[in-house]
Amino acid sequence: MANQQNLKIREMIEENRKTVTVKSMSEKLVPKLLLIIALISIFTTVGIILTLLTETVHFFREVPFLDFFTGTRLAPLGANAQFGILPLLTGTVISSTIAMFVAIPVGLMSAVFLSEYASENVRKTLKPLLEILAGVPTIVYGFFAFTFVTPLLRSFIPGLAPTNILSPGLVMGIMIIPMIASLSEDAMSSVPNAMREGALALGSTKLEVTFRVVIPAAISGIIASFVLGISRAIGETMIVTIASGSSKNFTFDLTQSMQTMTAYIVEVTGGDAPAGSTLYYSLYAVAMTLFVFTLIMNFIARYVSKRFRQGY
Repeated sequence: MANQQNLKIREMIEENRKTVTVKSMSEKLVPKLLLIIALISIFTTVGIILTLLTETVHFFREVPFLDFFTGTRLAPLGANAQFGILPLLTGTVISSTIAMFVAIPVGLMSAVFLSEYASENVRKTLKPLLEILAGVPTIVYGFFAFTFVTPLLRSFIPGLAPTNILSPGLVMGIMIIPMIASLSEDAMSSVPNAMREGALALGSTKLEVTFRVVIPAAISGIIASFVLGISRAIGETMIVTIASGSSKNFTFDLTQSMQTMTAYIVEVTGGDAPAGSTLYYSLYAVAMTLFVFTLIMNFIARYVSKRFRQGY
């Protein structure tokens, strides 16, 4: 009897040893696996940067750096090709500015309503419906801008061109609204109720609490949502490709056709640019400029978030 008990105890000990061995192996392997997964994104980013830098250097060997960033004429085809990026920069900045004039007020006011005025049931219903806009493919927005918004605007603005920068800018603003509204609402919802209750106890109205207490307390998250929205607008491709046309005009007239950096990249990649040509390398120079733009926006968002972040 004693031998049987000793045998069972030995078996239990062996099973425990096997279990401990498996657990220790998994504890050693999982961190390494997670490290590999984390490094994949880093290596991907490094690869993108190296690719852009390498090809961009080839471009600037053929086109002077100053001519590229100060030139007002972009005519990549023909014997006397010119590669001034200012028409693309102007189109990108104007379309993004129009988008933010639409997205910031609508998105922020939507966030204020959802956070401060809507009941729990209304918030649970409206917020998912609002975020559905973020799931609509951008090419659908592009055709919406070209076939609906532009004809509608032309009935009010007779001089509006069939392809223009105003229409895609407005539609991009509609597309960005869910991002700004959702992130701003999350920032405002994180403000402690004690701050609201304290302001109300001092005699403040609901509106005063919202604009003098809640929004200032959540300003870091709100500004970060604005900057991320601008980055999204700068990098938008299909809407401007379809609705703004391919005219490389250096103008500030919103009714005229203009081209953005992303639309130019689509045009060159979809055309007959032979590998190794100046036109081919210009694709990477514009892409590198776009990359720097969005990188700056991300740095600004991180700085603002850290600079104005408040802990509760």
